Amino acid sequence: MSDLINASLKELGAALTAKKVSAVELATLFLDRIETLNPGLNAFIALDRDKTLAQARAADETLKVGAGATALTGIPLAHKDIFCTRGWRTSCGSRMLENFISPYDAHVVEKLAAAGMVTLGKLNMDEFAMGSSNETSYFGPVKNPWDVARVPGGSSGGSAAAIAARLAPAATGTDTGGSIRQPAALCGLTGLKPTYGAVSRYGMIAFASSLDQAGPMAKSAEDCALLLTAMAGFDPRDSTSLERPAEDYSRDLEQPLTGLRIGLPREFFGAGMDADVRAAVEAALAEYRKLGATTVEVSLPNSGLSVPAYYVIAPAEASSNLSRFDGVRYGYRAPEYGDLNDMYSKSRAQGFGAEVKRRILIGTYVLSHGYYDAYYLKAQKIRRLIAADFQKAFESCDVIMGPTSPSVAFAFGAKSADPVQMYLSDIYTISTNLAGLPGMSLPCGFGAGNMPVGLQIIGNWFGEAKMLQAAHQYQKATDWHTRMPEEMK
Repeated sequence: MSDLINASLKELGAALTAKKVSAVELATLFLDRIETLNPGLNAFIALDRDKTLAQARAADETLKVGAGATALTGIPLAHKDIFCTRGWRTSCGSRMLENFISPYDAHVVEKLAAAGMVTLGKLNMDEFAMGSSNETSYFGPVKNPWDVARVPGGSSGGSAAAIAARLAPAATGTDTGGSIRQPAALCGLTGLKPTYGAVSRYGMIAFASSLDQAGPMAKSAEDCALLLTAMAGFDPRDSTSLERPAEDYSRDLEQPLTGLRIGLPREFFGAGMDADVRAAVEAALAEYRKLGATTVEVSLPNSGLSVPAYYVIAPAEASSNLSRFDGVRYGYRAPEYGDLNDMYSKSRAQGFGAEVKRRILIGTYVLSHGYYDAYYLKAQKIRRLIAADFQKAFESCDVIMGPTSPSVAFAFGAKSADPVQMYLSDIYTISTNLAGLPGMSLPCGFGAGNMPVGLQIIGNWFGEAKMLQAAHQYQKATDWHTRMPEEMK
């Protein structure tokens, strides 16, 4: 049984179908690991063994009958606590929603439940997905399983830590400026942000609506392809959901890479990248050349403006989205207040953490009279230029590659006193969100302190299958994605 913690989703599915293990036994295996290891990691913040085992028993019944079973039936996963999940606490890592029990399921939760997956629990995250280190959660920071003195990355840090520690074989995450890819890189796993609109945002608590996108996190590209196939699809409840034919994202996984053109943006390989990250990324690119791919230099001249543009647009949208949390209808309400305005003020002051307040203030400022044109409108124009840069680059390449993060995971507190330094952690990932493109991170080696390094792959719109093919072929030739922290064995 213990060898199943390292099994791929396909292997777990085969074991369940062959009756070598039951869904109840599989769920119990992971629940027991969570009970043992989670206190030292703080990855899970909501668990309900009875609910999980009830879902597992239902999956076993489906598997017994055979009809209605899918490749994912009976396989456990965990959800980032930004997804509304019926009957579960959905807190978004905030005191504001500490006691909120969702009455409905997010579209992503619905789709994975329909595929027969079993929910292990809800995962810790930066408060309202605002952060790059998982240090802003009201429930305390998540620790990196490779070194508990270091951050796991954010905001999907709970998802990344849970998979790296083998507390769950897969998890959902969200990516607004790199929040799937960056923690995947820092924890040594595979994470994918799809094209904007490919996966519904219904029931996903909003941070920045034009940037947020849900995606899968797992050990390998093959696992992510299976999950994305189940997650993606049109949803009329989300006005930004795209009506497109259903895709099998694993369809090209076994195709060779001969002739694949990899674009290397000169802006990604300049100053700012640590030497150990550069060495691991260049070794990965050398492996791709061995596999038949060619590399070509491209340019993304406006990518240096992505961080300032993002930190105007995202806070502006956050200040609008978070105005609903006012202590009136749901969420935290201050215990003592004078009049209505005092209740608003105290509920928000006490319910939100420092980073959320900072971004609300920035967002309100850039949207205010006299500053909208100077900041918000200008940032939107830069966003269009960034998207155009990518389209020009894709004229000469099929995918773009580079580092996911400029450094390996850093120590707790190393950047929390300097927000700008923290924001620069996402310098290689933010431009993808601004352009609405798909991107993913996969493990490509280790850097200082024996910490994982992530290679980023960026595709053109709806190029997820091509990215997954490139990642899978690399993972067939290497074993970085199979490594797990010694302390978690």
